[in-house]
Amino acid sequence: MLRIMLGFFWLKKKVPALFWGVSFLFFMMPSYAALDLELTQGVDSAVTIAVMPFLGEEASGDTSNIREVIGLDLKNSGKFKLADVANLLPVIGGKAGVNYEFWRTKKTEDLVIGEIKKIDSSNYRVSFQLIDVYNKAVLLDEQYKVPVTQLRSLAHHISNLIYEKLTGDRSVFATKIAYILVQRNVANQTKYQLEVADVDGHSPKTLLSSDQPLMSPAWSPDGKKIAYVSFEGNRAGIYQQDLATGQRQLISKHPGINGAPAWSPDGKKMALVLSTTGYPKIYVLDLGSNNMTQVTSDWYLDTEPSWDKDGRSIIFTSNRGGSPQIYRVYLESKKVERLTYKGNYNARASFTADGKNIVMLHQVDKTFNIALQNLESGRVTILTRTDFNESPSVAPNGKMIVYATSVGRRGVLAAVSSDGRVKLVLPAREGEVQEPAWSPFL
Repeated sequence: MLRIMLGFFWLKKKVPALFWGVSFLFFMMPSYAALDLELTQGVDSAVTIAVMPFLGEEASGDTSNIREVIGLDLKNSGKFKLADVANLLPVIGGKAGVNYEFWRTKKTEDLVIGEIKKIDSSNYRVSFQLIDVYNKAVLLDEQYKVPVTQLRSLAHHISNLIYEKLTGDRSVFATKIAYILVQRNVANQTKYQLEVADVDGHSPKTLLSSDQPLMSPAWSPDGKKIAYVSFEGNRAGIYQQDLATGQRQLISKHPGINGAPAWSPDGKKMALVLSTTGYPKIYVLDLGSNNMTQVTSDWYLDTEPSWDKDGRSIIFTSNRGGSPQIYRVYLESKKVERLTYKGNYNARASFTADGKNIVMLHQVDKTFNIALQNLESGRVTILTRTDFNESPSVAPNGKMIVYATSVGRRGVLAAVSSDGRVKLVLPAREGEVQEPAWSPFL
């Protein structure tokens, strides 16, 4: 969607000046079909794991197939290979019922077994065990009571536990992704929707629907609110919206550009882009006092702010070196330093969880790809090599990056691991999916 220095200049040329209507759906309207993740590249040394049918799962009928959700989560992480369990019956008797020799011949290292019992019309008891096949050891043994509406969420939670136990890394199966869905009807009328979905693309919910552009969704650090740009009222404004209640609050609607909101790590401030001086500049708004501080100056185009994890500096995109590059400004001193030198186009940067790297949009020849740069060495690693990519957003554990790309001239979402070894795509559905934003841990 954005390949030029500042998307808002592009948008102002494209958007007609008329009254822009907005419909607020506040999570009441589910979207269309889910965006099902598909693993396109995984790790060669992936661990083989068998996720068995849960005892009682078929009889329950409305359990959202916990076993399938767990299996797909682990598979889509790229670090696990699912053993074939087709036509196999659930394991009875827990660990004692496992045929260890059978699984050893299948070279299966770990086994997930479980049981689902319906307690009443709306609640289930779910138990599972993670078993080390070669050592005949139970690594996890948990039991839960949940309402039927929370079964899919529970499955993601179980996936988290399994992943973390076997890899030692914190997982993101229970996080969410916000994005903009753009749909056009036969009359060429365009509808923009701000949506939030599970990280696997399921359970999409519409937070906001508009007949005019929505842009730049950004999560609050506690995951309870989303800030975004809306063009209602004939000009750009930045809003924040509570995900639980749907309550909205106008943050900024100054003349000209109001864009690229980014929450500070403590959630007390917001970096944003304003053009009140004639050129787009980075500002920091104190959300408590409403005091605004200008961070960058001069006549350059500065945009796309993103905070360091300690909240003391902000990286941003600027043309002050002649082409779009990434710079860092230290908030106390206002000192600005250039971070990127390789390539004539680097933009839309954000830090990885450890603060040691930045992920950015990087031009390679005539294509725009997702790249990672180590801040100490300056080494740039190109993670994708396709024709059109944009809007990278880093997972809260720093292990994956979701981004927008194009497949068959349609905007879809894809993901790549921070080492480039794992790649996934969310297949296209009706409309184009743009500007993803990965939530914090929830």
